[in-house]
Amino acid sequence: MIAVIDYGAGNLFSVANALDYLDLPYRITDKTEEIRSAEGIILPGVGAFAPAMELLREKGFDTLLREEAKRKPLLGICLGMQMLFEKSYEFGAHEGLGLLRGEVVPFPETVSIVPHMGWNKLEKKNDCPLMAGLSADTYVYFVHSYKANGAAEDLAAVCDYEGVEVPALVYDGGFVYGAQFHPEKSGDAGLQMLRNFGGLLK
Repeated sequence: MIAVIDYGAGNLFSVANALDYLDLPYRITDKTEEIRSAEGIILPGVGAFAPAMELLREKGFDTLLREEAKRKPLLGICLGMQMLFEKSYEFGAHEGLGLLRGEVVPFPETVSIVPHMGWNKLEKKNDCPLMAGLSADTYVYFVHSYKANGAAEDLAAVCDYEGVEVPALVYDGGFVYGAQFHPEKSGDAGLQMLRNFGGLLK
C-alpha cells in the first residue's frame, strides 16, 4: 500500500486518480501509523514552501518522513520534491527535510516567464528506476516558480527552460525520489513513472 500524505497542501485528487487508473493500492492519510505501515509514500505538494513545511512540522511528519525514508520508497511531487531539500529561499530562508543535498532558489532574471508552466523534454543524467521503460523523447508537465539546485549525483533527469537547466527528477540512489513535474498530469510517461514507483514496493 502507498500512503499519500494528507497534510493540507497537496493535490490529492489527481494523484489518487492516477493511482486508481494504475490499480495501485493506496490510502490518503494523515495518520502516523498508516504511514509507518505503508510500503511506500507519496508526498504531494502545491503552494508555498514555508507554510507547507509548517503543516508537516505541526503533524510531526517532518521527523516521520526522515525516519521512513531510510527504509521505504518516498516520492515527492512538485512542492513535495522541493521540501526534500535542505533549504528554500522562497519568500525568505526556510529549512526543508534535508533528505537531499541542495537548495530551492528563484529562477534567474534571464527567465522571462515565471512560473515555468507546460510540457518539457526530459534529459537523462543518471540512472533511476522511475525512468524504466521511458523513451529518449519523453515530455512531462511542469508548474512551478522555484527550482532546485542539488547535488549532481542525485540528478536523474533535467529539462531546459529558457536556457536554464531545471532539475526535473532526482534520486539519491536509495529510497528518496523527487519529481519537479507532475507525473499524474504527464500522460503515459507520467503513468509509467508511477507504475515504476509501485513496482518498488516490497
